[in-house]
Amino acid sequence: MASTASTSSVSEEELTLTVKWSGKEYTARVCGDDTVGELKRRICELTNVLPHRQKLLYPKVGSKLADDSILLSQLPLKSSLKMTMIGTTEEDIIVDLVDSPEIVDDFELGQEETVDIKDKEVNKQKLKRRIYNYKVELKNPCRKGKKLLVLDIDYTLFDHRSTAENPLELMRPYLHDFLTSVYSEYDIMIWSATSMKWIELKMGQLGVLDNPNYKITALLDHLAMITVQSTSRGVFDCKPLGLIWAQFPEFYNASNTIMFDDLRRNFVMNPQNGLVIKPFRKAHANRESDRELVKLTQYLLDIAELDDLSNLDHSSWELFTEDNAKRRRHA
Repeated sequence: MASTASTSSVSEEELTLTVKWSGKEYTARVCGDDTVGELKRRICELTNVLPHRQKLLYPKVGSKLADDSILLSQLPLKSSLKMTMIGTTEEDIIVDLVDSPEIVDDFELGQEETVDIKDKEVNKQKLKRRIYNYKVELKNPCRKGKKLLVLDIDYTLFDHRSTAENPLELMRPYLHDFLTSVYSEYDIMIWSATSMKWIELKMGQLGVLDNPNYKITALLDHLAMITVQSTSRGVFDCKPLGLIWAQFPEFYNASNTIMFDDLRRNFVMNPQNGLVIKPFRKAHANRESDRELVKLTQYLLDIAELDDLSNLDHSSWELFTEDNAKRRRHA
């Protein structure tokens, strides 16, 4: 029992690390149950150097700081010593576009494991810290009585891996029609696992941020995500909707929120609120045939009448839409 208590104490212990970069010193506060990846995310908040561009140097640790999945409690870190970070900020946004993360290994988590991750105390604590450290900045006011739609970007709204002279050629078909239609019932937030600079650039190029027919409530970037661990798939990042609910409790909650993402793993902290959208890849070949947003428009408008969206099985959204269409025809 003493050994278990000792391990718990190390995990919960808060560390205040000094990070030297570009001639300045920064203070990063982390916990033992945070990963190296979480530390890099915290350093990014302080320096604007993206996590994948950071190289951390610390006495006697060596290459372990290159493994984002390692828990800080497993490393001999002391608050009294200083860590050095080597990395550059996003001076050229085109470089960031090329380096934007490519995730092709989506995976299924068993129902029991999903519940386990969502209910784990360590993940709840990580969410609390993220709520405290990350403030969602509103671009437009929240609207009372509206539900919330949270959208991913890459492969959801935009094919970020194909090339084109004009970014509009890579935009998912019917995007503006979709956003215009659902805006009548939903506030819209966009959450991408990339940098805020990239999100603003891409959404600006697609005409999403200044469209006269709808308004985007807020943008969230990779810094709003948390790192969780599964027994079968190891460590990965996810998008906890609880961060939004905690900051805007008078507007949004589990019963009125739905999130679209092409990666199921991003829903692990709120599985009942996630809908896995068909990825939009190879835009030039699929632009004429992709009607996913047309079909999802009808689904969102159909369920907008319901009091509690979390009771729905969003994996069967197409059947729900078909059933509603049949009822309308026979009404």
